[in-house]
Amino acid sequence: MSIRVINEKCVGCKLCVKTCPFGAIEIVSKKAVIDMHKCTLCGACIESCKFDAIVLAKISPTDIKFPTKFDQYKDVWVFCEQKKGVVQSVSYELLGKGRELADTLGVDLCGVLLGENIKEEAHKVIHRGANKVYIVDSSALRNYQDEPYTKVFIQLIKEYKPEIVICGATSIGRSLMARIAIGVHAGLTADCTGLDIDKKERLLLQTRPAFGGNIMATIICPNHRPQMSTVRHKVMKEAPENKHHKGKIIEKSYGAEIYSSRTQLLDVVEEIEETVNLTEANVIVSGGRGMQSPENFKLIEDLAKSLGGAVGASRAAVDSGWKTYSHQVGQTGKTVCPKIYIACGISGQIQHLVGMQSSEIIVAINKDPHAPIFTVATYGIVGDLFEVLPELTRRFKETLKR
Repeated sequence: MSIRVINEKCVGCKLCVKTCPFGAIEIVSKKAVIDMHKCTLCGACIESCKFDAIVLAKISPTDIKFPTKFDQYKDVWVFCEQKKGVVQSVSYELLGKGRELADTLGVDLCGVLLGENIKEEAHKVIHRGANKVYIVDSSALRNYQDEPYTKVFIQLIKEYKPEIVICGATSIGRSLMARIAIGVHAGLTADCTGLDIDKKERLLLQTRPAFGGNIMATIICPNHRPQMSTVRHKVMKEAPENKHHKGKIIEKSYGAEIYSSRTQLLDVVEEIEETVNLTEANVIVSGGRGMQSPENFKLIEDLAKSLGGAVGASRAAVDSGWKTYSHQVGQTGKTVCPKIYIACGISGQIQHLVGMQSSEIIVAINKDPHAPIFTVATYGIVGDLFEVLPELTRRFKETLKR
């Protein structure tokens, strides 16, 4: 759908200007003009117009210019997400898989790095296997914001035409890739757990859980370029570091209009945790509905601290407000792959198992001997977690002091 103004009916009354919540309409020569970069097609202006001068119009697929010469598209791109000027580990995981994809297709592996003062990080990306790194360095990109990041990335795609673009399925990656896909009229497969190449057709085979994790679906995008995917954290191995690997850094800059945003970032408030980051932890202790109250998560935190681990939670615990979303493990939370995962009072529904079943060792504590969590557990403890957890914490503290 699109929206347009019928000039013959418009009288320049400014009702639509006052109604538009996104500031997308202005009056030029006594006629309403809609800025399509700001318009979200919410329809508020249509309802407010007393003269029926604004209408929604269907766009024919033939009106959208899709790429037809696929041979112009080459290279595998990895969006290298950074925070505070440091590339995140999920990017190194994707560079490892990206190297495999690029070698299969016979093209270059390229990193895309957006931020401020990030040139040194570009060398780290090269040391992880990238042949090229595209850098856009600007103070406007210091912190992630949807509009400037999206517009910069779209400009890069239009100029260099990658065949494949992959990104971590983080909160930033999910937000960014969806907007880019719309902007370049491409498909996007979200939350992939596996990527491969159909050599004959040069298609990206994108595998992800479907129907609540009950089946694995492989999705292809044969009619559009670039082929785009977001990939879950901790499902792929990091690319090895090779400081002798050479690559090319391509620096780009754009006009102020590309960095403009309708929103203003006022402040970044970081969550302060006494335990380590969930996605980076080698040991995770998670609590579920069986913890019964937020106060009881102190038992989880004590055990996690004694092991130098992180605190996780099931969706039920997060929905109850016992822990914040940043702790959620599962299909709608984080995918983790620690050396040890201890599940406390978690029944083991498929949505949770999808996010942690690749852990090396899984310890389940539950009073129900028939709980599904025991089907994936390496070790199981059937008992009252309010008795088991304090005892485990005490024993670990004694043992680790030796």
